Amino acid sequence: MSSPQDTPVQAAGCVLWRRSPIDGELEVCLVHRPKYDDWSHPKGKLKQDEEARTGAVREVAEETGYTPRLGSPLPTHRYLAQGRPKEVRYWAAEAVSGGFTPNDEVDRILWLSPAAARHRLTQPRDRTLVDALLSALHLT
Repeated sequence: MSSPQDTPVQAAGCVLWRRSPIDGELEVCLVHRPKYDDWSHPKGKLKQDEEARTGAVREVAEETGYTPRLGSPLPTHRYLAQGRPKEVRYWAAEAVSGGFTPNDEVDRILWLSPAAARHRLTQPRDRTLVDALLSALHLT
């Protein structure tokens, strides 16, 4: 019999992107979470009975201040977080409006080139999502 500890925590997020207002090049948004002192893609746990797409949009808006327009689904990541299995569904998402204000969860964001974003990400597994975004946007 499985216990609640065996049930994966459900989460969703996005690889948020935009065209640079300076040179039109692709930029990827990374968030800094002071609680973990890490750089990652915006994501978070789903609320009870929340659809993954809805949760991804909500989490991106809460963490970055930007309204995302969801595009292609990206690979789902499965890993252990604090000893529990976690499943995070991701989408490519264009930032269509908004602006960042620091909050309790995220104190900074960076808009970086894909290569710089790949280098800055704390978790190696998150780097594969940058490549998946480029593929989804037909830029590889």
